[in-house]
Amino acid sequence: MKVVIVGAGKLGMKVAKALLGGDHAVAIIDTNEEWLQKINSILDVMTINGNAKETRILRRMNIASYDFLIATTGNDEANIVISSLAKKLGCSKVIARVRDPEHMQQITFIKDAFDIDHIVNPDLGITLEIYKYLAEKYTLSNGIFSSGNASLIEFRVEKYPELIGLCMKEVTKVLPNMLVVGISRNGKVIIPHGDTVINNDDSLYVIGEKGPILDLNTKVHVRGKYTDLQKVMIIGGGKTGFYLAEKLSEFGAAVKIIEKSKERCHYLSTHLEDVMILHGDATDLNLLEEENLDMMDAVVTATGFDEDNLLLALTAKQHGIEDVIAKVSRTSYAEIISSMGVDMALNPLDITTSNIMRFVQGSKKVLSSQLIQGQAEIMEIIATPHMKILDTPLCELHLPKSIIIAAIHRGSQVIIPNGDTEILEDDKVILLSLLSDLSETERLLKDAGRLTFFRK
Repeated sequence: MKVVIVGAGKLGMKVAKALLGGDHAVAIIDTNEEWLQKINSILDVMTINGNAKETRILRRMNIASYDFLIATTGNDEANIVISSLAKKLGCSKVIARVRDPEHMQQITFIKDAFDIDHIVNPDLGITLEIYKYLAEKYTLSNGIFSSGNASLIEFRVEKYPELIGLCMKEVTKVLPNMLVVGISRNGKVIIPHGDTVINNDDSLYVIGEKGPILDLNTKVHVRGKYTDLQKVMIIGGGKTGFYLAEKLSEFGAAVKIIEKSKERCHYLSTHLEDVMILHGDATDLNLLEEENLDMMDAVVTATGFDEDNLLLALTAKQHGIEDVIAKVSRTSYAEIISSMGVDMALNPLDITTSNIMRFVQGSKKVLSSQLIQGQAEIMEIIATPHMKILDTPLCELHLPKSIIIAAIHRGSQVIIPNGDTEILEDDKVILLSLLSDLSETERLLKDAGRLTFFRK
């Protein structure tokens, strides 16, 4: 497919790298010529220096020949206008990044009025993952993901202590015909391998046939309310803080936001009901103690600075807070986070890029997908004739460590794979992949052959 990205910022670059993994032909438009020169030196893309709001730019690049335009600039209005113009000029589908709460209140009208196919909101995306974890205590709906006759269950290993201390090779003796496809450990989702050992604080993601998985569910999950969440402190009153405070307040929690900007505090106080807004610097430990940090059930650090979010999350953990979640945009901080004991670290760029990629892929290959703890994705794909993963034992595919083949649907049969299993044409394959390595996922899903900017 031919895809043009408007905006060479963090999101635009993340999406471009993911698309290139699937061998899509990618063009990038930006007004900053220096950025484009740097991009040309590291990515195999076509770059265009100009303002995409000018129709002459879109016409000159023959926008009608493109399958997708993705507008990712930092300005909502620009993204809406650019997407609408591209659609009017013949681009097949358009995607716009829109973040402001005022726009989200009328998002359906905006989509219809400007003929936009899909809208992504990084702040709302990360908010929904945090809310699902805090308010529902599950990163999967009701703890179970089902597709056909296969189901994936999520539970803390303390609910099934027989698994503690076992490596993956030994788990099948306790859970026959099931496979541990993911482990949540110290705020980080990891893909286990044969010698990975289960620790006593881990949360597990186990897949198998629906019947046995539902039986396991009765042992590891209890009916009733899963959380007694009452008091939440959100550090940072930006868009993520706004969306999260709104949802948690509606849930019934007492929410407190600490925000450094006095002007932003005024905005929050006039747009949020039943939420306490405090003007102050949360890096001041005295302020946190005065605001009863120790009494919080959960703390979410959502400032615009990764370093502050990590420092504040560590501070909250040291004060014994049960659930601590940090918003972190740099993938390079992943190892630091896993050693801190933070319960969840979320990257809005990863979540948004995954959202965009699933829309671009459509339903031709990806039948369904769902995020796991905002860091990984469980998806079901159709094995199409030209995929390189066909008719080869899994042990010979040399899959990246960020991906695991979880199950295969072949007719009415569910296959829990091993190294000798082969994927056949028209199989429905369930796989788990880390969002931090989306380009590898797209590389796995791609068909043989490479598309160029010149249509055949």
